[in-house]
Amino acid sequence: MAKRKASLPAIRRRGVGMLRWAVRVASSIVLWTMFLHLSNLIGLPRPPLLTARPSCLGGGSTNYSDSSSVSFLAADEVGRLALPAVPRRRFYKSNGYLLISCNGGLNQMRAAICDMVTVARYLNLTMVVPELDKQSFWADPSDFGDIFDVNYFIDSLRDEVKIVRELPHKFRGKVPFSMQPISWSNEKYYLRQILPLVRKHKLVHFSRTDSRLANNGLPLKLQKLRCHVNYNSLRFSPSIEALGKKMVSVLRKTGSFTVLHLRYEMDMLAFSGCTHGCSDKETAELTRMRYAYPWWKEKEIDSEKKRLEGLCPLTPGETTLVLKALGFPRDTRIYIASGEIYGGEKRLAALKTEFPNIVSTP
Repeated sequence: MAKRKASLPAIRRRGVGMLRWAVRVASSIVLWTMFLHLSNLIGLPRPPLLTARPSCLGGGSTNYSDSSSVSFLAADEVGRLALPAVPRRRFYKSNGYLLISCNGGLNQMRAAICDMVTVARYLNLTMVVPELDKQSFWADPSDFGDIFDVNYFIDSLRDEVKIVRELPHKFRGKVPFSMQPISWSNEKYYLRQILPLVRKHKLVHFSRTDSRLANNGLPLKLQKLRCHVNYNSLRFSPSIEALGKKMVSVLRKTGSFTVLHLRYEMDMLAFSGCTHGCSDKETAELTRMRYAYPWWKEKEIDSEKKRLEGLCPLTPGETTLVLKALGFPRDTRIYIASGEIYGGEKRLAALKTEFPNIVSTP
């Protein structure tokens, strides 16, 4: 009995100790949770323990600067454990605004947008939603929001670059400094040549964006961002997504099919100078079209030389041979996904003879 009484104070002390430990643990959890929410609101850096690697950008902070003349804040990573999927906005001091006017076809404009987002991030610029080409051969009147999901585009890049729908009021009516960056330039060109212009004018307009950033030799982090924009941020608008799913569903009900883009439209042949297999009359017509566009600098083109260098599309007849060599059966259903084929039915005759189940737009 005495031993029992003697052990009671020890039991009480252990109980008080356990209670204090539980209170400390609970308090730590509450404080940690408050810190996470507060950091999300005011832009504090997050502990590395709670960050996960985004699928395209990889791990670590996204510091693209290779020079002390450009100051970057560490970008938040996209994937986070037990946190909302939409990343928080990156706060930084903007060096100015970047306007871009894309040119070319949709694929060319898509690639240019990836490049320009990368340039804007590298130079700490605020980017205005891109303007799509309305003056090209296709004369498509679509705006960015008609093709791509604008809200998703802006939100998916919140932790990389600030993107606005339109310029602030102070720039309304102001004629921006407009230029065409040198083609295939690396990041040092933009740092040394373009950044001083943006700082001087505060608003710079790139009138052409095709192939203005080098494909190779760039820092890996720039390439990763370019990849992220291409495969994650440029998502089609909801109406196009719905239409695309509907079309694929209908096509699958007919069985196996192949979609073929021949790249044999009139503008493609005219601007590339690829006239192999064309008559003298057709060659003259394509040459006149090339000269009719002053912005196309390459006028005199050796078609056979281009072809030998592998820079020309296959003719529909050559494509027929490739499909047969690959083992496509004769009854394959083929959908022609392109503009009007130059030369019309005459040019498609060989393909339709070997593969009669051809569906093409009129």
